[in-house]
Amino acid sequence: MPRYLIERTFPDGLDIPLNEDGSKACLTVVHGNLKHEVTWLHSYVSPDRTKTFCIYDGPSPEAIRAAATTNGLPIDAITEVSVLDPYFYRGAD
Repeated sequence: MPRYLIERTFPDGLDIPLNEDGSKACLTVVHGNLKHEVTWLHSYVSPDRTKTFCIYDGPSPEAIRAAATTNGLPIDAITEVSVLDPYFYRGAD
């Protein structure tokens, strides 16, 4: 399954409380993604909380966009990515 980096902008800042409401909000996204065979792996959030960089697995960029629409989430850019592990090269000399 391809992996994607999803860039999002939240002009008013991302606000997910660290309580049951925040947990429910995240699970709602996870369940909405399932309808499109998309899996949210994790996200990085900028210090001002206006940008996120999310790692997703999914069948296509179209499926990623459909899942975002289902969940009411913005998308600035979708980039297909692969893992570059710097430790893979250790001992290659």
